[in-house]
Amino acid sequence: MRSALQMPIPAIALVLAACGGDVAPDAYGNFEADEVVVAAQVAGPVLRFDALEGQTIAAGALVAVVDTIPLAIERRQLLAQREVLRARRNELRAQAQSVESQLEIALRSRERTQRLRAGDAATTQQLDAAEREVRVLESQRDALVAADGSVVAELTALDARVSGLDDRIARAQVRAPIAGTVLATYARVGESVQPGQALFTIADLATLTLRAYVTGDQLGSFRLGQAVTVHSTIGDSLVAFAGEVAWVSSRAEFTPTPIQTRNERADLVYAVKVRVRDPDGRLKIGMPGDLSLAAAP
Repeated sequence: MRSALQMPIPAIALVLAACGGDVAPDAYGNFEADEVVVAAQVAGPVLRFDALEGQTIAAGALVAVVDTIPLAIERRQLLAQREVLRARRNELRAQAQSVESQLEIALRSRERTQRLRAGDAATTQQLDAAEREVRVLESQRDALVAADGSVVAELTALDARVSGLDDRIARAQVRAPIAGTVLATYARVGESVQPGQALFTIADLATLTLRAYVTGDQLGSFRLGQAVTVHSTIGDSLVAFAGEVAWVSSRAEFTPTPIQTRNERADLVYAVKVRVRDPDGRLKIGMPGDLSLAAAP
């Protein structure tokens, strides 16, 4: 005799209905998990890859490391350029202070020459020379201010590039975004990866989702957050789990081929998702199940 897991879904439905009492389940479906595909974010050879299929990983755990030596070299070059620019800016500041001091003296000299000229104690040539010196020093000051602004702009651009490299270097360390179980791996140590290339898939198997399908006349009986009872055959036993309606589709679709509803093969059905906590890991992805609107005791 075949086990319940080997039977087609209609046969499983009969088994579940028989085991669950006289009341038939309200919907049938299969369990699935919210899978997260973790991808590389920088290009380079994989130096470390610790993910193994079936392994449980904590959120934030370091799983893989992509080679960042070229990025580190580029970062050191940028830091060296930044030090050169900072030294250049210090020189410009020193020159600017010197010119400011000379300009203050030149302004006082021009003012004194203007008074002397007003009293015929200085010649026109002397006044022109004083004014010319002021204009030359003001021009030098403005040039130094402009040069300093240019250096500041270059420093800002370099700082942005360094920050970008820091971010890329940090992203070379691939960490688990959630706590869960590794379902599949797609890379090995030594392989070169590109940004966006999948490295592994992880899912939290402590909470699975039963995707089931209901007919239009059943749809009004389902609401978000509603407590329901979910059954699944585990070994030789029919086990009940507490579930909560997490999603109800707003669009009808043709009944998927392997799916049955309470009304057999309805033409149009609506998908619903029920969250089921299973910290003991008894439920598996793809396992069939049913749900009843009556909440588990």
